[in-house]
Amino acid sequence: MTGTRRTVAALFLLPALVLLGALVVYPIGYSVVRSFYDQSGDGFAGLDNYKALFTDDGIRTALKNNVLWVVFAPTVATALGLIFAVLTERIRWGTAFKLVVFMPMAISMLAAGIIFRLVYDQDPDKGVANAVWVGVHDTFAQSSAFPKAHPGRQSPLEAAQGGAFLTREPVRAGDPVSLPLVGVPPDQMPGSAEKAAPAPAEPGKVTGTTWQDFTRGKGVGTLGAPDPSELGYAGMRIEAVKDGKVVASTTAAGDGTFTLPEAADGAQLRLPASNFKEAYNGLDWLGPSLVTPAIIGSYIWMWAGFAMVLIAAGLASVPRELLEAARVDGANEWQVFRRVTVPLLAPVLAVVTVTLMINVLKVFDLVFIIAPGSSQDDANVLALELYRKGFSEDQPGIASAIAVFLLLLVIPVMWFNVRRLRREVRR
Repeated sequence: MTGTRRTVAALFLLPALVLLGALVVYPIGYSVVRSFYDQSGDGFAGLDNYKALFTDDGIRTALKNNVLWVVFAPTVATALGLIFAVLTERIRWGTAFKLVVFMPMAISMLAAGIIFRLVYDQDPDKGVANAVWVGVHDTFAQSSAFPKAHPGRQSPLEAAQGGAFLTREPVRAGDPVSLPLVGVPPDQMPGSAEKAAPAPAEPGKVTGTTWQDFTRGKGVGTLGAPDPSELGYAGMRIEAVKDGKVVASTTAAGDGTFTLPEAADGAQLRLPASNFKEAYNGLDWLGPSLVTPAIIGSYIWMWAGFAMVLIAAGLASVPRELLEAARVDGANEWQVFRRVTVPLLAPVLAVVTVTLMINVLKVFDLVFIIAPGSSQDDANVLALELYRKGFSEDQPGIASAIAVFLLLLVIPVMWFNVRRLRREVRR
């Protein structure tokens, strides 16, 4: 069309063709050939490497996880991108919001993996996810302040069923009861705890003290009696039990003292297991059951901004007259969005979804970095299994077969994308 000679055009295209052949065509061809040879590369293995794709447990787990990735990650990222793009059109600070949402795209997969490895840390003091989760949980179900408390030497308490502690003998009204415990470090005692004090005797009532019977220093303090430096178990629940039934209950004061009514006379005192309930440490985000959804969540955090920007560009080209006409005809905002906006954005949504599908089929970095060694097998994906087979297990034949299989999975999606783009160009 421009009158350029074919020879001149070929010379200009030659450098690009050489690079394309060296970096794309040759590696693909070599991988295809290598996938038919054994581990050493000398013996022809036929289809044995491809059979391993469906018989090896690690590869089957990776394939199952790749299906989860392809189904959920592009769908959720595209849906969030659509919501963000539509909503940010209606707010004055929409540009700033788009910038914040798109910012994770500037972070490498390696850096994002390190960030989310810390976010998903099991310790609520380190992991943001569990810090939030534990905060919400403790709002409705506060854990005990004495999770490791237990009876010490010569204690009148003994272990009962379910993690509770029970007095060995029945108690009597008018005789103060001592319920000493150990096991809680002084710096972890409740803020409301005060210096333990002996309970005074009260006629017709059962009184007593429950406290941390431990004083730092060898030979310091009196066993079984409150010392000046020892603190009471503020908030400790005490129950009086007769014939297996609770006849009275109370809560210890700041100095550990408590008082029960006359009904407790002749009963055994029980410290229920709720006093010693372990602190809730949140979810095991990187455990076998949640590691894949957790990593998918980190991927969505990165790529929802990408989807939002592309959809926002498509939304800018939507004729506003159509939206206004729908509103004039009586459609509410939800109907305008569902019946007008989404159908007009269908080509853009398809391109974004397909692009993300191709991207998740090749996901490697996030899984490799975020999943700990103990659950990496459960989070395995095909790209990671390719790396493990090729380098950790020294099975290049199977690794090449996985690479070819991944290429076969990507080709139909790429063909669909190219076909749609050509259709859009014709329009």
